[in-house]
Amino acid sequence: MDLPAHLAWLVDEASASTGPDRFLAELGARLLADGIPLAGAALTLAVPHPIIARRTWLWRAETGAVIEALGFTGGPLNQAERDWLAGLGVVQEDAVGTAADTPVLGWAGTRPFGPGEAARLRQAARFAAAPLASLAAQAALAALLEAYLGRRSAAQVQAGALRRGAGEIIRAALLFADLRDFTALSEVTEPAAVIAVLDAWFDRIAGAVHAFGGEVLKFIGDGVLAIFPVTGAPAEACEAALRAVAAARAGMAHLDTIRQAQGLPPLPFGAALHLGEILWGNIGAADRLDFTAIGPAVNLVSRLEGLCRPLGRSVLISGAVAAETSAPLVPLGEHALRGIAAPCAVFTLPDA
Repeated sequence: MDLPAHLAWLVDEASASTGPDRFLAELGARLLADGIPLAGAALTLAVPHPIIARRTWLWRAETGAVIEALGFTGGPLNQAERDWLAGLGVVQEDAVGTAADTPVLGWAGTRPFGPGEAARLRQAARFAAAPLASLAAQAALAALLEAYLGRRSAAQVQAGALRRGAGEIIRAALLFADLRDFTALSEVTEPAAVIAVLDAWFDRIAGAVHAFGGEVLKFIGDGVLAIFPVTGAPAEACEAALRAVAAARAGMAHLDTIRQAQGLPPLPFGAALHLGEILWGNIGAADRLDFTAIGPAVNLVSRLEGLCRPLGRSVLISGAVAAETSAPLVPLGEHALRGIAAPCAVFTLPDA
């Protein structure tokens, strides 16, 4: 049976698309070439993620560009996405299947679609079911991995970095932070309240890290290990880490104000920054791996954070970071760190 070009592509080649964005761009271009008066299109996939309900890719026929939008509420297309399509032309939506979380293709026409054109779009949606099932499964896996590993680590694992010992040496600004007196607090606090405290703390420190391009590698009890990989000048990663610390401090100050109004104690914390090389990859048992960072730089930033209490400072910065930043810092001299051979030059922020 001879099929139109776009249907033949859906049957024979679409499953090999590198991602939903390329699938949408290719399908849109082929429908346009087959005479459908498209102005744009949207593809929405539901994903299992703590805060992201769905991912939507938006294609503009005029430029061929695809952008991604994240949805945080229910429904196949939220109003903002519908408005984007409606701004291009007349909208038609086609569910690719019958399940509640089925993919949805939305089309915008340069003019109202005729009955034959609308039928062809619905037919394309039916033929798209098989390749989209594969792409939806990949998107779901990516969302799960990102929720538990972080975006960069998830991408490495999904690309096949599954062997124990597989990894790479990268240079990064490292941030290690933890709450003060949390053990004592947890001894006298109900478990549900303890979890709420941890969630509030992690929201602020991890949110600040992500806002400035970093990635949380691990939650360790009430502690956080994050990295800001060096992709350009080392100063850029160091400045990003410093900005993240400043944002986290502001967030925690606001949280302490709320807790004070509720008659609850503040949540002091300590944070340390260092710049160095780490081995970023898989470690663990033969059948249970952890994708994380190890190396002397990780040991140093952890030990440096341990100096926050004895030095009476909430933020400590290594000489390696201080050498790369123009931010005003206060020198605190050289200090021996447990398990670290050479003394470490230590700095802090003026108001820390």
